[in-house]
Amino acid sequence: MGKVLKEAGGDVQEAIDCTYYAAGEGRRLHGFTTPAEMPDKFAMCVRQPVGLCGLITPWNFPMAIPSWKLMPALICGNTVVIKPAEDTPLSTYNLVKACEEAGVPPGVVNLVMGSGSTIGKRLTSHPSIRLISLTGSTETGRIVASACAERNAICSLEMGGKNAIMIMDDADVDNAVEGAIWGAFGTSGQRCTASSRLIVHKKVYKQFSKKLVDRAKALRIGNGADPKVDVGPVVNPNQVETIMNYIDIGQNEDGATLACGGHRLTKGDYAHGYFIEPTVFTDVTPDMRIAQEEIFGPVTSVIPVKSLDEAIEVANGVQYGLSAAIYTQDVNRAFHAMNDIYTGIFYVNASTIGAEVHLPFGGTKGTGNGHREAGTQVLDIFSEWKSVYVDYSGKLQRAQIDNKKAIG
Repeated sequence: MGKVLKEAGGDVQEAIDCTYYAAGEGRRLHGFTTPAEMPDKFAMCVRQPVGLCGLITPWNFPMAIPSWKLMPALICGNTVVIKPAEDTPLSTYNLVKACEEAGVPPGVVNLVMGSGSTIGKRLTSHPSIRLISLTGSTETGRIVASACAERNAICSLEMGGKNAIMIMDDADVDNAVEGAIWGAFGTSGQRCTASSRLIVHKKVYKQFSKKLVDRAKALRIGNGADPKVDVGPVVNPNQVETIMNYIDIGQNEDGATLACGGHRLTKGDYAHGYFIEPTVFTDVTPDMRIAQEEIFGPVTSVIPVKSLDEAIEVANGVQYGLSAAIYTQDVNRAFHAMNDIYTGIFYVNASTIGAEVHLPFGGTKGTGNGHREAGTQVLDIFSEWKSVYVDYSGKLQRAQIDNKKAIG
């Protein structure tokens, strides 16, 4: 998909880390014991497998995200059918081959390939598949959720984001610029956690914007296989069209300024890929489409604010709730923002990208449907709870729900 070498290596490393982590959790599929409400009775709960799980994964992390779903599903005792994105099936194929080489029995991990409209539709509607786990667009997520609801299947959705970095007037501006550059243009902006909104206090707005634009202009664009390249191509011509349409929208929205970028590169070596310049819009207002809708490309918007409270209001003022960040040297401001921002992930003095495998990953509002991936929380997706009662009294004991006692 054009990812630069250092990021591609990280994609594989994430799969390795996820595998080690999930393997350890196989010895910690904890239930719990608890006192029963009656004597001579033992009560506990345990986890059990869901059954056959359908995993539908995206193209932007073609090995990491499949591992997030596949490894916990296996550890919980399930069998799986996994469908990678049609743009990037080879990474998932290599992951499945690694499972085979490690001794996973035939039929436990099943790989199918094809478009979402055909193969994906078949998976979501198949009566034998008890659970669907999807990472994809919000539009696709709604379709999958509807199909699962029709047959009462379990559905776990990880969808879009419109993530914000808040840069306060006491921030280390240089550090904030580096975080914004990495968050906005890493993976060519093709991350659900991408920093597509930069909400900047007016006292440092001009300084931050100038340094941001200078750094964006200096980024090296090219073949992802070149170790000197910072920003690779976007994934396909459809993505080019979507991104360029949003750049046009930004240029036509009243007030926004195209500070740098905005062009597709097509000359010379650029003719062999889908290259778009890192693009920065300044003087953006929170209600503009480029500040509200997910672009999924190397485009970010700089939004001026007068206070932390306004920054929080702007950050929360979108349909998504995946990731957010604040740059500040004031611990009180950091905790205020951490408490009031309604997202599933929050960073202090770091970018909106870079989640770690041992913490839950996911978001609020239009980003998901309440489930989380990674961390121990992912086990709740791929397992079902079973409560177990053992009565060793040798006689019938009715639980309180079935044993009305006289009052007074």
